[in-house]
Amino acid sequence: QVQHVESGGGLVQPGGSLRLSCAASGFTFRAFTMRWYRQAPGKERELVASIASTGDTTTYADSVKGRFTISRDNAKNSVYLEMISLKPEDTAVYYCYAPSFPRYWGQGTQVTVSS
Repeated sequence: QVQHVESGGGLVQPGGSLRLSCAASGFTFRAFTMRWYRQAPGKERELVASIASTGDTTTYADSVKGRFTISRDNAKNSVYLEMISLKPEDTAVYYCYAPSFPRYWGQGTQVTVSS
């Protein structure tokens, strides 16, 4: 059974930073691309960042480029999202996702950016 368990969210002031973590299980993690998505209230879920199986290729949404960094540790079956210079518009529930297993979503972790 594929599972994703996200953690690390919280309340942070504008300009602050957070590091999200996702522990994945139920598949051969090191073989698959991983992604982070987010969903703000009243909005559709959007792709934030993607990382190839080996970690050597990453892509980002224009809205987070230069502020967010995706990384992975294949020995720990984990993917991370480092977020700096956070803005109120980054407020959302953040999810990690394996596109090769499209049925499976975790519960996500809430990020709230507010003063």
